[in-house]
Amino acid sequence: LCGAFQVIGEDKAVWQRGRIMATEQATSANTASEIAAANSDSKNKRRTTCMGCKCTNLVLFHDLGQQPNGNTFLYANEVEKELFFDLSMQVCTDCFLVQLSYYPSADFMFSNHPYVSGLNKPVVRHFEILAKHIVNKIGTENGDLVIDVGCNDGSFLKCFAKHGLRVLGVDPGMRTGELAKKNGVLVFKQFWSHETGKYLSGLNVRPRIITATAVFYHVPDLHDFVLGLKMVMDETTVFVAQCVNMRDVIEKNEFDHFYHEHSCIYSISPLIKMLAIHGLRIHDVEMSDIHGGSFIAYIVRDKSPLKTTKSVATALHDDHEAGLYKIDTYHQFVSHVELNKRNLVALLQKLRAEKKTVYALGAPVKGSTLLNYFGIGPDLVELAVEVNEFKVGRVIPGVHIPVVDERSVGEPDYYLVLAWNFADFFREKFHEYLSCGGRFIVPCPTVEIIGPKE
Repeated sequence: LCGAFQVIGEDKAVWQRGRIMATEQATSANTASEIAAANSDSKNKRRTTCMGCKCTNLVLFHDLGQQPNGNTFLYANEVEKELFFDLSMQVCTDCFLVQLSYYPSADFMFSNHPYVSGLNKPVVRHFEILAKHIVNKIGTENGDLVIDVGCNDGSFLKCFAKHGLRVLGVDPGMRTGELAKKNGVLVFKQFWSHETGKYLSGLNVRPRIITATAVFYHVPDLHDFVLGLKMVMDETTVFVAQCVNMRDVIEKNEFDHFYHEHSCIYSISPLIKMLAIHGLRIHDVEMSDIHGGSFIAYIVRDKSPLKTTKSVATALHDDHEAGLYKIDTYHQFVSHVELNKRNLVALLQKLRAEKKTVYALGAPVKGSTLLNYFGIGPDLVELAVEVNEFKVGRVIPGVHIPVVDERSVGEPDYYLVLAWNFADFFREKFHEYLSCGGRFIVPCPTVEIIGPKE
């Protein structure tokens, strides 16, 4: 099986490399007219049918303007070729799935993706805990197969391998694919789809567990993704999907989860309805603090012997109480975001007038959304410090704040913590800096200046 898979994987990888080269060549050849056409095209091709239930009752509630893909980090001398796309969010008033109005090419966004899981220490620790929890919860046997969709550098799969499970990654990323290979993880370099599921089914691949952490809402066609799952799932397979929770987004003003890679943000009800179309259901759901608030759904075939637990009804009730099925909730959310915008910009302008230095701590994709929407550039935030080699030496998309190695510069008066969801980790990492008078600016859920943990 492994040998046969490697042959197909290599054939696909050759095709994938050619496709990426063509994409990069096309990007480097962008002219002003082509960029303008891309900008206009994204507005003209806004989604008209719901990704989940396929109804047409979509209401646009948050227009974040024209923005570049937040993970396309260019060098300073390349910014004239930068592509901008419509970034606005809609909600379906039939199923209340929140979704992106326009989704750029998946090849463009993911084939050379700069994010590396293994560099994110809180995420790696989360993976270690979650893998052990899943193994115990499902009751796996030695040698059972785990497929991780969007496996990145293989960090999550390495945790399963420690528990005696066989592992297989599916991910189109060329950079991260090489890192996964170095980590001893076999990766099928392809996007997950119905076609991918058919390839694996033809190789008699039968996983006990399929995982997708922060991936199941990064796809242009949810139904095609689920059809791929069905090709390899039997009645004992459990699909574990960790997703940003729309309830947390609303309650904590986490608008920066809106970016081009996130085709949608789930709450429980629209996910249940979409899965039901394909004969799948949520067996159990758990809540997690990761990424500012997520849920972990354990999804099975309708005929699975695993019964639906009370946690699903509880999650539905909590979403209803939070107002997720009322359109007014979404308009109120935008007004809260606008207040945060005014407060943060006013604070940064005050600090500039006081001759204080402000650096961004990290350059996550969510930070690109915030900086571009708030209109924050190098005049207010001088630079961003990073540990990711795929971002260092480049500029933050759109606002063109330089990204430098965090070890190469001194510490500022203030750090703007763009990865606010890991603020506790950074408070530990930068304890000495904070104890000596340095301060963090945290933009969510409200703008706050914080010091060391007491």
